[in-house]
Formats: sequence, structure tokens, C-alpha cells
Amino acid sequence: MPVVQLILLGIPLLSLVWWIWADRRLSRLGTSAIWRIGFSLAVLALLTGFVWIVLGRKEIVSIPVPATMYALVLLWGLIFLPFVAIPTVFGWSITSLVSRLFGKSHKVDLETVQIEKKWSRREWLAAAAVSLPVIATYGTAIFNLPRMTRFRITELSVSLKDLPVELDGVRIAHVTDTHVGKFTCGKVVDEIVAATNRLEADIVVFTGDLIDNSILDLPEAVSMLQRMRAKSGVFVVEGNHDLFDDPEKFVQGVRDGGLVLLRNQAASMKIRGMPVQILGTVWNRTEEGMAKDVAAVASLRDPAAFPILLAHHPHVFDHVAEHGIPLTFAGHTHGGQLMLNRDIGAGPAMFRYWSGLYQQAGRALIVGNGTGNWFPVRMNAPAEIIHVTLRRA
Repeated sequence: MPVVQLILLGIPLLSLVWWIWADRRLSRLGTSAIWRIGFSLAVLALLTGFVWIVLGRKEIVSIPVPATMYALVLLWGLIFLPFVAIPTVFGWSITSLVSRLFGKSHKVDLETVQIEKKWSRREWLAAAAVSLPVIATYGTAIFNLPRMTRFRITELSVSLKDLPVELDGVRIAHVTDTHVGKFTCGKVVDEIVAATNRLEADIVVFTGDLIDNSILDLPEAVSMLQRMRAKSGVFVVEGNHDLFDDPEKFVQGVRDGGLVLLRNQAASMKIRGMPVQILGTVWNRTEEGMAKDVAAVASLRDPAAFPILLAHHPHVFDHVAEHGIPLTFAGHTHGGQLMLNRDIGAGPAMFRYWSGLYQQAGRALIVGNGTGNWFPVRMNAPAEIIHVTLRRA
């Protein structure tokens, strides 16, 4: 069974199992009816949102899921259910078993609890502990959703020994992973365009995940790129999210919009009289595939031009050395998304390169944190547009 189907089946089943367990715990603890009803309604809302999303993906329901509901379902299904709720069940069960084997039994007098009108401190703490996964889900959404439209401008100066003297001082705006859709839409799209245009860059490079998952969001995303201004053009490669819904319509829609979408292809121009070549790869997640893609675009190189490689996955950087490509731009990682600090978090756990500038043997890789969002939480991995100034070493 594919992983996606396992997730689609597992989230509601595990949610129901945990819901039944948690409600029984709250009942045995003597938690008030009001708390239990509120708790159950909160869990029911999460399950309803999940079903709504699935039915929408299958085009059974046409009403779009609100961004807030979408965020709650993502937080619950991908973080708080697997990493808080389910471990709580095991932890509580192990603690209870150890207590029965080695400790004294402490039975709750339900009649006494039901007669008691005021909540005790123990009841508050126990109810909160059992309900924590749901409380954390809603609390995280409330705290983070207002921050989903924020992004920074990151200034980077990149020194390259092979940079032609004519290109010293050339400026590149790196936009990536906008995920136009639930969280990146409307006003924030306009702000991304305005911020990019204020940089007055020589070129704009976009390294994939233009849309989040629905091809219906492509017109707004294409309009965003069409409105970006650069002295020598805007260049685009695809990302994995771009291909989720309808890959053929994505490619056609971007190219029909007059945009330069490079799929193992090259585009050439002159900047300050110097030939520059943009090499763009298709999306590929395997090391073997990435190596073949880099080789394919490297075969298109103009020996007289300065080459710049665009890819979605940053691991292509390990395959550019043998082809003499000095500068690579990539995205995909979202800066690690959830990071304790620069070097500890999801980024280094999943990728060799995850945020910012990496330099090896005269070559440089720039990985953007993403300018938009597909997931409603970022920690120490802020959304950004990177403004790169090239310098001759």
C-alpha cells in the first residue's frame, strides 16, 4: 500500500482510537461534562476537516477548505497526533502498569468527585495533560497563522574565483517555494512581487514549488511571476509540489504565461556584455536521477558563457563539480522548517544542505528557506527572498 494511502487511512483511525482512550481517561478522572464536551467537539472538528480535505481532493466536495481548518488538520495529523497523542497513550499505559505492579492503588471515588462542585488542582492538571495534544494543535494554529504572511530579505555576497570580471557586482533575486495556495495567496503574493521588484536585480531565479498542490492555484502563481521584473529575465524550474495535481497542465500553464520554464534545458542571455547561461533541471528526488539531470543540462553548456544551475533539490550540488558549474541555486528544504538552531533540527536530519550559502572547492550553492508556506509552522527557519551579489574572488 502506498505511503500516502497509509497516512490517509492511519490519521482518522489513530485519531478515533486516541479520542476514545482520552475520553475514558477524562471520565475516570471525574472531569466535568463541559470540559469533555468541548474536548470532543474539538477532536470532531479535526476529523471533519480531514474528511473535508480528502473529499475535496477527490472532487466530491467543491467547497474549499478554509486555511485555518487546513492548518489545524496538518498540525494534528503530522505533528501532534503521531508525536504527542499516541506517545501519551503508551506513556500513560506504561506508567499505570508500573504503578499497579510496584505501587499502591489509588482509586478515584467517582461519587465524591461528581458531588464536588469546584475543580480540584489535580482535576485541572489531569484534564489538561490528557487534552494536551488537542490544546497544542489549536494553540499552535492560533499563534502561527498570523505569521504565515511574513518573509525577510536576506542579503548574501558570494565570492567565486571563476566569475568573469564583467559579472562582478551582478545581483540575483532568489525566490523559491512560494506554494501559492492556502497560505500564500492574495495580499502576500502582491507583497512578494513588490519586494522582489524593489531589489532591481539583474535576474530573478525561481527554484520550484510555485504552487502548493492544486492546479487551480496556477493562474495566481503565474501572474505573480509575470509581474516580477529583472533586467535580464525571470527563470523558473519545477518542484515536487508543482507536479502533485496535473504535471502536464502545470508545464503548459507556466509556458503559456510566457515564462521561461527550464526542464533539463538551458537559456542564454548577456549581462553587461558577458554571455550567461541558466541551466535548469527537472524535479528528481533520487541521487542517480539528479546526477543524470545535471549531466543532461551540462551537455548543453556554451563554453563561452558563465553557467548558473537551477534545481529544486539541493543535493544536485554533489553532482556539479565534474561538470565545472560554479554556482547553483536550490530550494525544497524550507530551511529545515523546524530548527532548534542553525545546525540542529529537521534540516540536517533530512538534507546535506538545507539553508543559506555552501561553498566547496570554488563552487557555491545557495539554498533558499522558501518565500511562502505549505505547513503552518516555522521555527528558526524564516521565509525569505535571497538577494545575491556576485563577487570575483
